[in-house]
Amino acid sequence: MRRGVLIGITATGGAALAALGAKALGDLAWKRGTARSVERLSDRAQPARRHPPPEFSPDQVEALPGPVQRYFAFALRPGQRFIESALSVQQGEFAINPGQWRHFRATHHATVRPPGFVWDAIIRMAPGMPMRVRDSYIGGVGRMHGRFAGLVPVVDQSGTPEMASGSLHRYLAEAPWIPTALLPAAGVTWAAIDEARARATISDFGTTVSVEFEFDERGAIVGMSAERFRDVGGTAVLTPWAGRFRSYREIGGMQVPEEGEVSWILPEGPHTYWRGRITEVSYMTD
Repeated sequence: MRRGVLIGITATGGAALAALGAKALGDLAWKRGTARSVERLSDRAQPARRHPPPEFSPDQVEALPGPVQRYFAFALRPGQRFIESALSVQQGEFAINPGQWRHFRATHHATVRPPGFVWDAIIRMAPGMPMRVRDSYIGGVGRMHGRFAGLVPVVDQSGTPEMASGSLHRYLAEAPWIPTALLPAAGVTWAAIDEARARATISDFGTTVSVEFEFDERGAIVGMSAERFRDVGGTAVLTPWAGRFRSYREIGGMQVPEEGEVSWILPEGPHTYWRGRITEVSYMTD
């Protein structure tokens, strides 16, 4: 083999190894960042765990609107322990741009008292080029952090009132995955709309948000909608936002939806950007 060819092969191999090494370091740094976020989330939930969580009983919801009472009769059994935190694994598709679906896998840590979450996802944008995304709400602060391959910054937004509002909206809209998080004991208030809809409201660190939930004949939550802040060229714009839930099954003694989708409702039509399913979930009580 000629010396020039050998040098070329060696250089190419060295570059590939360097790229793999950089990616491994990026992945490690990302995982450490997520671990720190989850630790902060868990630390904030510690005070709530010093008090025994309540057990659900139908008398706790007697004053709530009819469809909300139906929901709790459907989703919870008397004696259900209050969920303090949950860990779930999600798989599905994510579309940053309309119609451009990419596979994702995510872990979702959530606490109820106080409300908070850390969502850590890998979105397969191209072969060998995943995007890591961490969305969180901790201590009243919302943050969105994204990097290609855990290395190249894509987005890092946090600390604004609009981010806090958008993140708390997400927490409340996803509460059907933790049914006891929608009880009055979790700080949620309910207002009637009609026989199939009711509005849930929650406040945290001076931020108050509401989500309208839709219920079917059984009492299952099948839809949600709200006005939520969306980033448009660096500006937070209130935008109609909606989601659907389906495929309920019993998990931990509760009825929980396994599948769903979420959309921005834009003037040109809905932009569905998340559709997925819960593949694993575990609930923690005190």
